[in-house]
Amino acid sequence: MTDTTDDILTLLPARLKEARRAQGLSLEAVANLSGVSRSMVSQIERGESSPTIATLWNLTRALQVDFAGLLDAREVQDHVEVLRARDVPVIDNKSANCSIAILSPPEDVGGHEVYDIRLRSGGSLKSKPHASGAMEHLTVLEGTVEVISGTAREMLSPGDTARYPADVVHSISAPSGAARVFLIVKNG
Repeated sequence: MTDTTDDILTLLPARLKEARRAQGLSLEAVANLSGVSRSMVSQIERGESSPTIATLWNLTRALQVDFAGLLDAREVQDHVEVLRARDVPVIDNKSANCSIAILSPPEDVGGHEVYDIRLRSGGSLKSKPHASGAMEHLTVLEGTVEVISGTAREMLSPGDTARYPADVVHSISAPSGAARVFLIVKNG
């Protein structure tokens, strides 16, 4: 490949993602508008797949962006995407006696998810197996928690981090008082 081809392949994923987000579109919405599968759009945006010309044409039409402008060598402006605390979606799971703040963008569901979980005393979040190869990375911020993954079981204190398979039945619980954890789920 030429240097120009390499430059295009480097710029394309970020430019497509930038164009989608600028319009406030989810991966699902772009998939529906373009006829390109959600998983393929996600792979292209992550730089894991190079689109065919036909796929790229469908994506640029769906995003209403100029094909040439998309590949323009201009510098991407620096920016910081902010999700204000008041806008963080929170699920209050009364049956599990916990609340789950969703910190990752909606399009990351099923890929790389980030949560701030607050367990009330006795709270327990039990999960069915995720996709094959899924892992969870949990850091205790407050209190003491018990993590169970399959038949493995660990007690964790503030500052402790546990990494464990999430493709088996697993749970997080606060058996002896309120607790707060930061959880990252990495699916396959």
